[in-house]
Amino acid sequence: MLHQFIASHGDEIGARANAMSHQRGAAFPLDSTFVHGVSVFLTQLSETLRREGTATPFPSTAIGTTAGLYGQELLTRGMTVSQVVHAYGDVCQAITELAVERAAAISVDEFHVMNRCLDTAIAEAVTTHGRVIAEQRHADDTRRTGQIAHEQRNLLHTALLAFQALKQGTVAVNGNTGMVLGRCLLALRDLVETTLSDVRVDAGVGRPILVVVADLLDEVAVAAHLHAESTGVHLRVEPLSRALTVVADPQLLLSAVANLLSNGFKFTPRGGCVVLRAASADDRVRIEVEDQCGGIADSTGDPFEAFRERRGRDRTGLGLGLSIARKAVRACAGDIHVRNLPGVGCVFRIDLPVAAIPDGGSDGVNQAQCS
Repeated sequence: MLHQFIASHGDEIGARANAMSHQRGAAFPLDSTFVHGVSVFLTQLSETLRREGTATPFPSTAIGTTAGLYGQELLTRGMTVSQVVHAYGDVCQAITELAVERAAAISVDEFHVMNRCLDTAIAEAVTTHGRVIAEQRHADDTRRTGQIAHEQRNLLHTALLAFQALKQGTVAVNGNTGMVLGRCLLALRDLVETTLSDVRVDAGVGRPILVVVADLLDEVAVAAHLHAESTGVHLRVEPLSRALTVVADPQLLLSAVANLLSNGFKFTPRGGCVVLRAASADDRVRIEVEDQCGGIADSTGDPFEAFRERRGRDRTGLGLGLSIARKAVRACAGDIHVRNLPGVGCVFRIDLPVAAIPDGGSDGVNQAQCS
């Protein structure tokens, strides 16, 4: 009887299923949680088989309930729904293979019952995955919306106070109050741009076209020079070949570069320098923004994580800029990396596939020297 075979060989079946997952290259830790979950499933499967056709069948909801809890635990540990499904499939395969090796017969009815239990477990695990993901997204969306609204309110309030002071004529437009108003307006612009970029990425409405990198950097530099001036930072744009091109959504790429520059202006002290440059190498286009923030502390963690701890003394903003910049660049088939220069600053690099490099278009540029 299959139920007796499973009850007698539960540990061996679990070990075999574990080994199958490892051989498949599972990227999750198969720890005691995995072993316990398999053991419970096998116990319930054996009991279902034993009581099938009797007056007191094993409750059909029991396996689903346990699978949901087990699946949720595995999912919170980083397993994808596909990996959870494969984990249950490995258990079924382990039972079948071991039964064949031990010459243990499996009747058609027993095989149908086993598949039914497997379907129930997988269905509940998938349902749980969908619910957990939906709950996480809802919580993340609520937090993000609330924090963006809070940031907008603070910036608008400060801008209105500065505007009222300027309107009364008691302070000069080119004084500190005018600078406060200018900073608030720039921060509001950046907040709106990053939010719109995030919406475009999530909605999947990117429209990739052939982009001349020099033209895009010229466009972003116009506003960036004003931003740099308002923060007392020098902006240096390195010259580059106009033959350097990429295929990307220009709005998303523009937003990503603008976010990196805004980030550099924010953390570079007054009188410091932010460099914008681009070059090609190994069939890749590299757009770099180098700042003089002093470097990133080891405890900062992933600088591209949303709502992360901000670096430097400036704690204004939401910490969304770098996160959204990475999402935007990845939507353009590229990525962003950061190189830490301890005691000096950081170099943020956008890396994209080159679209076309005619003769003379791959000439790089030297690092900027700021005075």
